[in-house]
Formats: sequence, C-alpha cells, structure tokens
Amino acid sequence: MKVALFIPCYVNQFYPQVGIATLELLEKLGCDVEYPLAQTCCGQPMANSGYSSLTKDCDELFTKNFAGYTHIVCPSGSCVLHIKDHLHSQKNEPESARIRQQIYELTEFLTDVLKVDKLKAKFPYKVGVHQSCHGERGLHLSQMTELVAAPFSKPEQLLRMVEGIELIPLDRKDECCGFGGTFSVFEEAVSAKMGKDRVQDHVEHGAQYITGADMSCLMHMEGILRRQKSNIQVKHIAEILNADS
Repeated sequence: MKVALFIPCYVNQFYPQVGIATLELLEKLGCDVEYPLAQTCCGQPMANSGYSSLTKDCDELFTKNFAGYTHIVCPSGSCVLHIKDHLHSQKNEPESARIRQQIYELTEFLTDVLKVDKLKAKFPYKVGVHQSCHGERGLHLSQMTELVAAPFSKPEQLLRMVEGIELIPLDRKDECCGFGGTFSVFEEAVSAKMGKDRVQDHVEHGAQYITGADMSCLMHMEGILRRQKSNIQVKHIAEILNADS
C-alpha cells in the first residue's frame, strides 16, 4: 500500500525521532511510504487563533503536495483534525475534498485501514496513556468517559500488542492536559495548572513513561516534568510501537 507521510512542523523541528519511528513502523507493516519534500505547516496555529483567512497559501500547498495519494498518514491527531475540518482549495477544491477524506492519524490508520493485530515490539516499562482531546473528541480514537457507552481506545489496543508493557490505570483517563496550542500562550497560568494536574495523575500511579498520539500534548507535559526534575519520560506512541528493546 502506498502511503504519503505528513509530518507536522513542530515534530519536524523538535521531535524528528517521531517522524523516523512513524516511517520505520509503516515500512515494517508493508507500506510503501513517500514523503513530499515541499510540505510545511498545515496552518492549524493560525486557524486556532482566529486567522483562518491567512491559511489559504498553506491550504493550496498542502493540496498540491498530497494530491493523488489515496492514504495520507500523520502522527498528530490535532493536525489531522485540522485538515479534515478546514482544508479547502480555491484552485482545486475536488482534490482538497478528497484529501479531507483520505488523511488518517497514525493509530487510526493502523487499526482501521491496515487492521494490525500483532506487532513485533518490546517495551518493558510502566506506561500511562494520554488520550488527547483532538484524537478523542474529534477523531474518535477512544471513547469519552462521560458517555454511557462501551469503552475503547485505538492507541491502547495497539499498545497491548507490545511485549512487556504495563499500561497503568489513571483516575481521569481522558482529562485535557491544558496545552491547546495557542491556548497555552494566551492562558499560560490555566494551561500550566491543567498540565500539572494531568502529570500528577500519571505520577501517582507509578508511570515510567507517558505516551500518546499527539506530540504537542506530550511536549507540554514534558516541559512540566523537566521543571519538576521528574524521571518520568514522554514517548510518542510510534516510538513505542516501533521499539525493539
């Protein structure tokens, strides 16, 4: 299966290992992966700040870069949701409409398209799973606990295939970490307090690592952990699913 890899700008700049792990994982699972070299920011920061009118060039470039691909995969739920909800092209709207239907968050692609039922991965640590808001409430990667419905989590489904991993329970498994992109800039104090509460839940349950499908949330919590001089580390789920030790 041919797959186009979309790597968000913040992953490319600050966490390139996540992009590499995503590529290696997809190739291990038999995908023919291509990376359009001209890709840049998808425009989400501007749109979230109320300046969606300024994302037109981002939209046109994204549409041009990923035109013709039947599957576009990205290791970031928030960026995927932005494209699904907001990508429009004045030059080629039929293609942008097709892209909105063909872009997938990584764990969504693995469970729903590739239908992965086993992985050759090993990660013998206690891991807390952060269910990011964009993934849970926008992409429906996991069930919201306030609903009277059967629980599910696509990230956890995949993590349970990893040898040696221990997924720890949390008191508030789907609580927001407080990042919210530009929210963390405009509402710094609220964002930081929410992040500290989210981190504390993992600390109290003995997590050695915190993982999730959105590196932006993990970046926010990583900053708090570093300031607290904590030994807990963060790892994107792609890194764990691709781990061999």
